[in-house]
Amino acid sequence: MLHSKPTFPDALYSAAQVRDLDARLIAAGTPGFELMHRAAHAAWRAIRRRWPEGRELTVLAGHGNNAGDGYLIAMLARRAGWRVTVLAVGSTAVLTGDAAAAYKDALDEQVEVLPWHQQRLAGIVVDALLGTGIKGDVRAPYASAIECINDSGLPVMSVDIPSGLCADTGRTLGVAVRADLTVTFIGLKVGLFTADGPDRVGELVFDDLQADSVIVAQTPASVKRLDTFNLPTLNPRSPTAHKGMFGRVLVIGGDLGFGGAALLATESTLRCGAGMVTLATRPEHVTAALTRFPEVMAAGIQSANQLMELIGPATVLVVGPGMGQHPWGRSLLSAAANARRPQVWDADALNQLAAGNVQLPEGCVITPHPGEAARLLGMDTAQVQADRPAAARALAKRFNAVCVLKGSGSLIANPAGDLALADHGHPAMATGGLGDVLSGVIGALMAQKMPPFEAACLGVWLHAYAGEKCGANGRGMAAADLIPEIRKLLEEQQPCLR
Repeated sequence: MLHSKPTFPDALYSAAQVRDLDARLIAAGTPGFELMHRAAHAAWRAIRRRWPEGRELTVLAGHGNNAGDGYLIAMLARRAGWRVTVLAVGSTAVLTGDAAAAYKDALDEQVEVLPWHQQRLAGIVVDALLGTGIKGDVRAPYASAIECINDSGLPVMSVDIPSGLCADTGRTLGVAVRADLTVTFIGLKVGLFTADGPDRVGELVFDDLQADSVIVAQTPASVKRLDTFNLPTLNPRSPTAHKGMFGRVLVIGGDLGFGGAALLATESTLRCGAGMVTLATRPEHVTAALTRFPEVMAAGIQSANQLMELIGPATVLVVGPGMGQHPWGRSLLSAAANARRPQVWDADALNQLAAGNVQLPEGCVITPHPGEAARLLGMDTAQVQADRPAAARALAKRFNAVCVLKGSGSLIANPAGDLALADHGHPAMATGGLGDVLSGVIGALMAQKMPPFEAACLGVWLHAYAGEKCGANGRGMAAADLIPEIRKLLEEQQPCLR
């Protein structure tokens, strides 16, 4: 059974929301300098746990509250007998408020503070340069300091967020620290979990600084992080259940040369509990389908008229895997688009949608990767990746559909603006066919009467976590490897029987 105790909270915040949280805590009676001390102690504990043999610390400090945290960490390390140097990037004369008080405390503890002149770094490096308030790309002298950290080859701990990483989007603002450990405070930031975030954060440690949960609840979160304790629930089955109660999914795709995509979507649909599954594909692929899974009704389709007979009894359509952009695929997509059925659109169905050749029916889920998302929004991929949360919400609103924006930190958005994030996954998932598997999983959950947004959230989490588990075996993962793991996870999380 999966461990259900949350490692992190499920609320993810923007930088502005975390600042609001901080202000509420201070207004409620916790002094800002006390919060800074708590942050420094949390970071110092994490450093000692991660590097128990460490005895030397170099802190690179800016001039905001992150710098204040850095000065207090240096003070704690000095008290512990470590060799400590703080390199001040920018003048210490501009420090104000709590950061200035922290600087004074470090000096009183005999911490060596030197101006930054691109000195050689030593020991464990603490990145206390820039926090969540940075606007625009990193400028000098911070850019060179970040490059020096990244080139040092030394262990690096970032305070709250790696300097140069956008807290709202996970975008690298020109240059960003690549940390081994990031200790973040009060509220988890969205940017730690998506876009470039997972590549920059390293190990993530969260400390709420003993914040009052009642006060924290007063600030709404921007994104819900999916975890075992908050997943949508697929109802258990009655002992008298029969196949007609769990929907009939019609998978449409598999043009010549792309038959495998449709087979993967079909198999994942079958293995995630759909009552009945039909595959509409090229006649040339029927034998392969029946050999692989005789439980599926495989139909060789040559025209849209033949497809209409299969659409009639279907409750959910999965459209696009291996469909291609030739006349055969376009005609089948046109027939599906005119069907008043909940649908999952992926791959070439999305490319035809982006070209304006079809309209998306109501009650659908679209599953674009960043390139497909860019075509759907009429922008380039870099613009999508620069603000993935905004892109996911824009797609959901434009097409009045649930949107799964795939990639590191996959996002699920609905037209109402709700946004969820799956923070599981593995680099070994960078291989073909995984999107086809995902579309089938979501289609199967929808067929079992799960609403589109909930089906997408559960499906994405299952897919990402299964990929993470399979990825433990290293390179060479095949998309089909995920399907038995997804089935196992689904049963562990959502048992078939009460």
